[in-house]
Amino acid sequence: MTNTQLPSQRITEEVTSWPGVVAGPGRRGEFAFKVGPREVGHLHGDRSAHFFFPKDVWTELFTAGRIVHHPVFPERVGPGARRIVNEADVREVIELMRLNYDRIIARHGLPAAA
Repeated sequence: MTNTQLPSQRITEEVTSWPGVVAGPGRRGEFAFKVGPREVGHLHGDRSAHFFFPKDVWTELFTAGRIVHHPVFPERVGPGARRIVNEADVREVIELMRLNYDRIIARHGLPAAA
């Protein structure tokens, strides 16, 4: 990981290094990270990341200021967003994706092909 990489490149390099994670374009222009059929999170270029969390986890993250409401679901608890402006945001996006990854693996295990 070098400073010349774009935020999306740094995030992709890290998240796809985790066992079982695959990444690629989604249906709505996003770049999604998945473990089997379950999405860890997705990027919209180098400017934002979106996630879906259980309500209790979402509430904790929202209260701590780590995520904001998802722009498409502004009143729902569960979908969350994080803007990517600086290196601290890149690290936070990676941590949020890791949080989702760890939850998915704990609940469902690694896909058989991993």
